[in-house]
Amino acid sequence: MTQKSSLFKGQPKKKAIPPNRHGKPCQTRKGKRAVKPSKVTKEMDVDREVSKFINYCNEVKAATAANKEGGQLSIVKTPPGSANVAKKETANAAKK
Repeated sequence: MTQKSSLFKGQPKKKAIPPNRHGKPCQTRKGKRAVKPSKVTKEMDVDREVSKFINYCNEVKAATAANKEGGQLSIVKTPPGSANVAKKETANAAKK
């Protein structure tokens, strides 16, 4: 004989309604979340500068290798301060 749900005491378990995924696979969350540290030390700043330099060197090497093979790959860098100017212009436009 099958067990009836009315025999079990306590709150019944409700099924969670999944969000509309429209054919997308389930998201598997693995590893720790990247959380910004509350305290930024000088060592962290030095490490960040070193990693920026290493990334720049790798980009230059990739660009030169691509140019040697016949392709055209160049590194485009925005001038400093251009982002701040763009933000101010959009803020002023929003106020008007």
